Amino acid sequence: MKKLISISLAVVLSILCMEAFSQQKEKSRKVIQFSGVVVTGDSLMPVPFVNVFVKNKYYGATTDYYGYFSLPALCGDTLQFTSLGFKKSSYIIPANLEEDRYSIVHVVQTDTLLLNETVIYPWPSKEEFREAFLNLQIPDDEITRAEKNLNPEKMAEAALNMPNTGSMNFKYQMQLRQEQMYYNGQAPPITVLNPFAWAQFIKAWKEGKFKRKDKTTY
Repeated sequence: MKKLISISLAVVLSILCMEAFSQQKEKSRKVIQFSGVVVTGDSLMPVPFVNVFVKNKYYGATTDYYGYFSLPALCGDTLQFTSLGFKKSSYIIPANLEEDRYSIVHVVQTDTLLLNETVIYPWPSKEEFREAFLNLQIPDDEITRAEKNLNPEKMAEAALNMPNTGSMNFKYQMQLRQEQMYYNGQAPPITVLNPFAWAQFIKAWKEGKFKRKDKTTY
């Protein structure tokens, strides 16, 4: 039992010593302002919105529209560059820098993704597609619809079934009043050529006002 306790204490002491040594080593490293520009490898054009992170740490920066970035780092840190459409890359800051600032031009390579071919069919089978294609009802274009709407027969049928508007009724009543005043004391003319009279006649005929009514006498 004592042997196990002594081994555990030795392991804990070694871990604490290693942690203290690493912290002391981390503090001994120099802090610099690291900046740079990220460009493409083929055209040397700036790459915006590239994520620049310090490896194994929780901070970083993002390049602006001109590919520029700037962040504080320690000498010896490893920076990782990631962006959609480009290969992941890294850069190790030199550990023996004397100045407090350091700048680079980092080149990234485009990453081409080759996807497998995907064929999308609108129908489950070729037979169903053939049947649907043969029975397809193509809608009329604007000219065809206009020709159908302006068909004289259909326009005449629509005019017969369309009731008179308020303006038409007013004009008709004014015309009747004018004829009554004009032919006052005379025999009225024959209204065979009067379109309003014909319209009223056809309307009354459709409504069945001219049907013969049988009268039964008791």
